[in-house]
Amino acid sequence: MTATAATPPEASASQPVSARFDPFAEAPKPRGRFLYALNPLAKLAGPLPVMFALVFTRGLAIPTVIIVVSLLLLLVGAKLRARVLAAVLIGLPVLVGVLGVSFGIWVDPARIDETSAAASVTLLQVGDWRFTLAAYLIGLATALRIAALLMLSLIAGLTSSGPELVRALVQNLRVPYRIGYTALAALRFVPRFAHELEVIRAAHRVRGTDHGHGPIAWLRRTLGLAIPLLAGAIRHAERVALAMDARAFGAHATRTERTISRWRVHDTAFVLLFWVGAAALYGWLLAV
Repeated sequence: MTATAATPPEASASQPVSARFDPFAEAPKPRGRFLYALNPLAKLAGPLPVMFALVFTRGLAIPTVIIVVSLLLLLVGAKLRARVLAAVLIGLPVLVGVLGVSFGIWVDPARIDETSAAASVTLLQVGDWRFTLAAYLIGLATALRIAALLMLSLIAGLTSSGPELVRALVQNLRVPYRIGYTALAALRFVPRFAHELEVIRAAHRVRGTDHGHGPIAWLRRTLGLAIPLLAGAIRHAERVALAMDARAFGAHATRTERTISRWRVHDTAFVLLFWVGAAALYGWLLAV
C-alpha cells in the first residue's frame, strides 16, 4: 500500500504566486508601510525601554498617551486587517474597562488615600464593603498599563513574522543557529499541523464519525483528532530531523544564509527616534 501525501489547500486566484506552489510560504509584505521594512530587532529594541518603564509607571496619563501613539504608529506604518483593527479599536477599550473594574475590586484598601476626593465617592456598596472611585482609578491605571504593553508589543508582532525574527536573532544578535533554526523549524510545524487538522476533520466528516452533542461526544471527537494528529506530528518530526541531518545541520560553527537580515541606517534611526520621543513624552507628562 502506498502512502498518499496530504493535499495542500486549494489555491485561488487571490493568493500570491508563492502560496499557490507552497502553502507554507511567507506572505508578501504590504508595500508603502514603513514598519514592514524595519528589522524585527529594531521594532523590539525601540519599545523595550518604554515597556520596562511602564512597569513602574503610576497614573492614567502616560499609559493612555502611549496607547494612542502606538495606535497611530500602527495605523500609519502597518496595514491592519479589518478583524485586527476592530479588536484594537473596540475590543481593547472593552478589555480596559473590564480589567479596570476587576482590578479595582481587588485593590488593597491600604493603598487608597482616604483624604482624596475620589475616596469619598462610592460607586457600589454591599453591606460594609464599598467600591469607591479611588479604587476604580487604581484598577483602571493597572488596566491601562497592560493595554499599553500590549499595544507596544503589537508594533513588532503585527509587522514581523516568526521566521524574520529568528533570522534577525541569528544573523544580527549572533544567537547560535542551532537554537535559532531549530525554533524556526518548530514554527513551521504550526501551519502544517493546522492543515493536517483540517484534513483529519474532513476525513471524519466523510466517515460520519463527527456526530453527537454534549461533553462525551466532544471528548470522543477530540481524542479522534488528537491521536492521528500526534502520529502525523511524530512522522513529520522524524522527516525534518532526517532532512536536517542529511544537510549536515549543526556540523559547522557557521552556515550560509538563504535570506539575509540586515540592520540598516533607518533601523538605527527608528530606535533612536523612539527612545527620544518616549523620553520627551515622559518628561513632559511628569512635569505637568
